[in-house]
Amino acid sequence: MTTLDELLNIDLIHFKAFTLTLGDIFSALFILLLAWGFLYLLKHYVLRVFYKRRNVPIGQQFAINQLLKYITYPLTILLVMQSLGIELSVFLAGAAALMVGVGLGLQQTFKDLFSGIILLIEGTVKVDDVLEIDSSTVVVREIGLRTSIVETRDEIVKILPNSKLVEDTVVNWSHNNRPTRFQVELGVAFGSDLTRVKSLLLQAAGEHPAILPSPEPTVQFREFGNSALGFRLLFYSYDFLRIDVVKSDLRFRIDDLFRLHSITIPFPQQEIWFRNDLPGKAEKVGV
Repeated sequence: MTTLDELLNIDLIHFKAFTLTLGDIFSALFILLLAWGFLYLLKHYVLRVFYKRRNVPIGQQFAINQLLKYITYPLTILLVMQSLGIELSVFLAGAAALMVGVGLGLQQTFKDLFSGIILLIEGTVKVDDVLEIDSSTVVVREIGLRTSIVETRDEIVKILPNSKLVEDTVVNWSHNNRPTRFQVELGVAFGSDLTRVKSLLLQAAGEHPAILPSPEPTVQFREFGNSALGFRLLFYSYDFLRIDVVKSDLRFRIDDLFRLHSITIPFPQQEIWFRNDLPGKAEKVGV
C-alpha cells in the first residue's frame, strides 16, 4: 500500500539534475494560494479600514494596491520556482545576460516601466485626476506599470506611455484640490451703460450651477479697443473636464441678457481713406 509520503515523492519529471515530484507541484500551488490570500485579506480588510480612517483619496488607494501587486507577484514567482527545484542562481545569471541584450532593444519600454513606478510612488498623477496634455484635457482612468489609460472630453480612451506623464509638461487641474479660475472675454459697443454691463455679467455667472459663489466672480474692464470696450468675466469652478460647456452656457446667457437690456456686442469696424491726386478730394469709407 502506497503511503502519502511515497505518493508525494513520485518523480513526475526527471531530467539530469532536475527532478519534479507531485509534492513540488502541491508546494507551488500552496505558495500561489497563500500569496493570493495574503493580497486579498490585505486589500479588502486591512487596507480598506486604513483608507477609510485616513480618508485616503481613491487615486492613492489605487497606487498603493498596484505597488503591493508589483512587489508580491515577483516574490511569489521566485518562491514557486524554488519550490519546484529550479536553481535560482543559474536562472538569475542567465536572466542577467539576457536582460543586457534585451535592454538594448527595449530602452523605451524600461523607461516607461520606471516612469510607472515613479508615478505610483510620488502620486503626482492619480486615478480620476484631470490633466492637460498637448492641449488636450483628459481624465486618468488607470495607471499601469508601463502605460496609463486616459479618457478625453469626447469619451475617447487613449493609452499613454508613462514616460510622457513623467518627462513632459503636464497640467494637473486636480493636484491642489482647489477651484481653478477661468475667464470669458467679450466686447460691448461704445456708449454702453458699463455699470449695467458689469451687473449682467455677474448675474449670468451667479445663475450657473457649476460656478462657485466663493471665491465670487469678478468683472474686469480690460481695454478701449478699436471697435469695442473689452471686458473679462472671471469665475471659479471645479468642473475642469467640462469647462468648455460651462463657458458656452455663459456666452448663451450673456447674449440673452444683453439683448434683453439693449446692450450691443459690436462687430469689428475700420475706416479706410482713399486719396486721389487732387487736393481736398480725400474720401472716407466706413468698413
